[in-house]
Amino acid sequence: MPRDPGSRRPTLKDLAREAGVSLASASYAVNGNGSVGEQTRAHILSAAERIGYRGNVAARVTRTGRSGTLALVVPDMTNPFFPSLAQMVFRAGRDAGFGMFLVDTEGSEPLEQKALAMVTGLGVDGVVWFPIRDKDTSAGCLDRIPTVVLDRTLPGYDHVGVDYLAAGRIAARHLIDRGHRRIGMISGPCDVASMRDRCAGAQALIEEEAELAFRVENAFSLDLEPQVAAALDGGGATAVFAAADVIALGAIRHLTRAGKRVPEDVSVLGFDDIPGADQSTPPLSTLEIPVAEIGQHAIDILVRNVAGGAGGATSLVQLDAQLVVRESVAAPPL
Repeated sequence: MPRDPGSRRPTLKDLAREAGVSLASASYAVNGNGSVGEQTRAHILSAAERIGYRGNVAARVTRTGRSGTLALVVPDMTNPFFPSLAQMVFRAGRDAGFGMFLVDTEGSEPLEQKALAMVTGLGVDGVVWFPIRDKDTSAGCLDRIPTVVLDRTLPGYDHVGVDYLAAGRIAARHLIDRGHRRIGMISGPCDVASMRDRCAGAQALIEEEAELAFRVENAFSLDLEPQVAAALDGGGATAVFAAADVIALGAIRHLTRAGKRVPEDVSVLGFDDIPGADQSTPPLSTLEIPVAEIGQHAIDILVRNVAGGAGGATSLVQLDAQLVVRESVAAPPL
């Protein structure tokens, strides 16, 4: 529980007790020492937030100018894409000599704002932030800390993302080149540019060279909403572009239960190349987001800014998604 403002300031001993670790481990974690594993460090830092521990981090940062740690803030670790991304960011951060810890904001903007304030209060040298939406919820707490925003474009921040308009066109081109002329689209919420752009890129090419059989938004799980199921059942599409793999896998499951074969009756193309996409039945054709490159670019920008101080022109890095052809797309039935 958060500390009562009227109570005494939590000590390192209190933190060790709360986290169930030794005093040495607690000290290593809050001081950015590499002698503890990343999972243990994240566990201890979470305990520090629960009890309101700040310890000597601020003093050490004042003394040395560095904490040796970076934070990764993501919106939803239950989405298989984000553990994969976190692994790549952590690997790049460790290779650069930083301790890393992770905060999951669970799709909650109030929790996101609190998390950003928490990591800055812990004295991190920099933040890699994947916002929930195209909205700056930091309330100014990141103004003096090097920060790289992933996937979203927020004014004033360095950015690493993907050219989603081009990626959407690649998706549509693949389906059209296989002979499909009635193509349906299913996407998540289009209130974020990354989802909106991948759909816009695909839809523009479909409408130029084929026919959009249906488009349904705001689906984002394996359990498809009734309107998505209805579109799959009655939309007359021979192929479906699902703008996220979790949606694509849900579509395949629904089609299979409805007695339709993928790809013999309906082709399905996903987006993200999440872990397990190659193990689905059939293995999912998809667009791969280059998470290793994203992680490396983000850390490279932070290392540069930590060394030279934040400020000056912001960086804008856009990477290309790659088509991964597996077995869920075929020519349309005769």
